[in-house]
Amino acid sequence: MKALLLWPIMPNSFWSYQETLDLAGLHATNPPLGLITVAAMLPSDWEVRLIDRNVRLETDEDWDWCDLVIISAMIIQKEDFRKLIQKGVELGKKVAVGGPFPTSVPEFATEAGAAYLILDEGECTVPMFLEALARGEERGIFRATEKPDVTQTPIPRFDLLDLDAYMAVTVQFSRGCPFQCEFCDIINLFGRKPRTKTPEQMLAELEVLYQMGWYRYVFIVDDNFIGNKRNAKVLLRELIPWMEARNYPFPLLTEASLNLAEDDELIELMVKAGFALVFMGIETPDVESLAGIHKEQNTRQSLMESCHKITRAGLQIMSGFIIGFDNERTGAGKRIQEFIEETGIPQAHLSLLQALHNTAMWTRLKQEDRLHEGLATVYQGSLMNFKPTRPVEEIVAEYIDCFWNLYEPLPYLKRTFRHFKMMNGQRPKIKRRFTWHEMRLFPVVCWRQGVVRTTRLLFWWQLIAIALQKPSLFYDYFVALSLGEHFFSFRHQVKAQLEAQLEVLQKHKQTQEQESYQLEPVS
Repeated sequence: MKALLLWPIMPNSFWSYQETLDLAGLHATNPPLGLITVAAMLPSDWEVRLIDRNVRLETDEDWDWCDLVIISAMIIQKEDFRKLIQKGVELGKKVAVGGPFPTSVPEFATEAGAAYLILDEGECTVPMFLEALARGEERGIFRATEKPDVTQTPIPRFDLLDLDAYMAVTVQFSRGCPFQCEFCDIINLFGRKPRTKTPEQMLAELEVLYQMGWYRYVFIVDDNFIGNKRNAKVLLRELIPWMEARNYPFPLLTEASLNLAEDDELIELMVKAGFALVFMGIETPDVESLAGIHKEQNTRQSLMESCHKITRAGLQIMSGFIIGFDNERTGAGKRIQEFIEETGIPQAHLSLLQALHNTAMWTRLKQEDRLHEGLATVYQGSLMNFKPTRPVEEIVAEYIDCFWNLYEPLPYLKRTFRHFKMMNGQRPKIKRRFTWHEMRLFPVVCWRQGVVRTTRLLFWWQLIAIALQKPSLFYDYFVALSLGEHFFSFRHQVKAQLEAQLEVLQKHKQTQEQESYQLEPVS
C-alpha cells in the first residue's frame, strides 16, 4: 500500500508567525505531530510519503503514486481540508481522515466525501481501520469506546519531516486535563484523567531529535503539562540529567495551567530541565467571568502575583485571553490590556470567544437558542458564533482596540524587556546556536526595530542591556522581538477583517429591521 499523508494549509493567524518565518527563511511553526505518529502505526511494508502543505505542495506525481490518502486537520484548516478530500475523491483515491476537527465534527468530512473516518485517538482506531481495509471494506467510521494507554504509543516518524522548515518540533507527554473549563474541547477529545508516557519514552523521542541534529525549540504540546503533577515531576527528574549530559541541546516549551504557581518544586524542576517558555490560559482578569466558565483554578490566588512568581523563577510566559464571556462587564478589553502590560507578558493570544463544537458551552448555548448557523473558525479575524449578552459591536470594538494597542511596536518592546528583566531564576547556562536562519533574521529585525521605526533608541539600549546583564536570555529575548514582527503586521489584518464583518452584520440588521417595518400592519 502506498499512503500519502497530507497536512492542510494553515491560514495566517496568531500562531502562524508568518511574517517572522518568512524573514527567517522558515516555512511553518510546528510539524503535524499527529500525522507522523499515525505514520509510525502503519504497517512496516507500506510506502509512506508525508506532505506538509505549509512547507511544500504535493505534486501530480504524488497523487498518481498513492493508493490511499490520509488527511488530518484542525478546525482552522477546514477549507483546505475540504478541498483535499474532494480532490482525492475526484482522482478516485481512497480518502481517510482523522484528527481533532473530524473527531469533533465528523459530518463535515462525510459531506466532503471522505470514505474512512479514523476518529478519536489513533492508538485505538488506526488498527480498526487497518483491519477494515484488509477485509476490503470501502467505507467506515472508526470510533474508540475507551482512552488508549499512551505508554504503548510509538516514536513519531520524525524522519518524514523536513526539519529545517520548522521553528519548533513537537512531542507529546500527556493527554487530557483534570479541569472542566466550559469553553474548552480538550476534555471532550482526551478526557479529564491525564494519561502520560513514561520518562523512557520521552527521552527516546528527544534522543531521536538530538541524533538528527535538531537544535531549535522543542514544544511539548500537552494541553496541560502539569495535569498529572506527580508524573510530570518524575519525568523532569530524569530529563534534567539527560539535558545536562548533552549540554542542553534545545530549549523546551509547553502549556500548563496557572496553578503551576502553587508548586515551587515543579517550577524549579522545569527551569532546571531547560524549559524556556510556558503558555498559560489566563483568559481574563475578571474573577466573575472565570467563575462563570468554571475556571476556578485561576481564582485561588492573585493572577498577577502568580504570573510574577513564575516569571521571576526564569520562565517566560505566553498567555491566552478571551473577550466575550456571558455577563462580562464593559471595558473587558481595557482590563486585559492593563493586566498584560503590568505582567509584561510579550505574546498574549487574544481571542473573541467562540463556542467550540460539543463543548459544555456549545451545548448550553444551543439549548438557549443562541448559536449562529455554521462552524466557528477559531480565528482572530472572525466574529463570535453565538449571540453574546452584551452588544457584539461593543465587544468587537474593545477587542480591536486591545489587539491593536498590545502590538504597537513601542509598547511591545517595552513590556518584553520588562518581562525578561524580571527573570531572576537560575536558568541553566545554555549556548544557543545561531545558524543561517537566525543570521538572516537578526539584521532584518535590527534594521526594522533599530533603524526604521521610532523604537530605534529603545531597541538598541534594551538589546545591549540584555546582552550584558542577562546573556543566557539573549537568544530567547531576540526570538521574542522577532515574533513581534508577525504581530505588528497581523494586527492590520485582524482589524480590517473584523471591521468588514461588522459592516456586513450591521447591513444585515438594517435589512431585517426594514423588512420587519414593512410587514407591520397599518392601524
